[in-house]
Amino acid sequence: MDGTTDSSALDLEEHLPRLTARGVILSLLVSNHPARPTPAQVVRAAGAFGIKESAARVALSRMVTGGDLIRTADGFHLSSSLLERRQRVLHEVQQDTRAWDGEWEIVVVTGTGRDPGDRVTLRSRLSRLRLAELREGVWLRPANLIRPLNLADQPVQTMRGRPDGGAEELAAQLWDLSAWEAESGRLLDLMDLAVSAVDRFTVATAIVRHLLTDPVLPPQLQPRPWNAERVHVAWAAYQEEFVAIPEVGDGSES
Repeated sequence: MDGTTDSSALDLEEHLPRLTARGVILSLLVSNHPARPTPAQVVRAAGAFGIKESAARVALSRMVTGGDLIRTADGFHLSSSLLERRQRVLHEVQQDTRAWDGEWEIVVVTGTGRDPGDRVTLRSRLSRLRLAELREGVWLRPANLIRPLNLADQPVQTMRGRPDGGAEELAAQLWDLSAWEAESGRLLDLMDLAVSAVDRFTVATAIVRHLLTDPVLPPQLQPRPWNAERVHVAWAAYQEEFVAIPEVGDGSES
């Protein structure tokens, strides 16, 4: 097994997946980039999050073998592809927005007979753009995000338009907003209860996954209550807290 945390008073195992040594080490290296920590530094820092030394060393070995990490004479660093992917995820958490004028982005998949793998890849790409599928092959969202679609290489047609019906009803049809809000409240409550470094890191990891599914609705379409902003604030506060942990932020070797 890829290293799990020690049990805690909050017993997060009832609520969230366990931390893995690999996940902890990746977060440590991303937060310290471009520093190149030694094996001893990585093991010590992982220990602050309940990862046993043996599990940390096994994870490091597997990550080097798998090409996720590169080991040099002065320590470890992330491979360029993994660092790019991780940084992209962090960027996707915080979407830039503009005032919404009522228009919607519409993406219609026009290609047929495509490879199943290509279809899965396209669906994932459209989801990362925060589009939602109204019916098979028809994706849309409010046009309030500042980002290029970059879909010229895909079998799709893109356009903008306005629905004849109510925009609020359409948003509710595209996303399960009540479920998203319920999960927001649950994670905020867990973060308030979490005290140990292990528990807070575990909840913060779940918050990132949750924010990657945020529909990023304009204020006009947000139901009430809608705690997306509070979740973002909690994540930003934890980032500062994380790098302030001595074992994480201290790049010196004793």
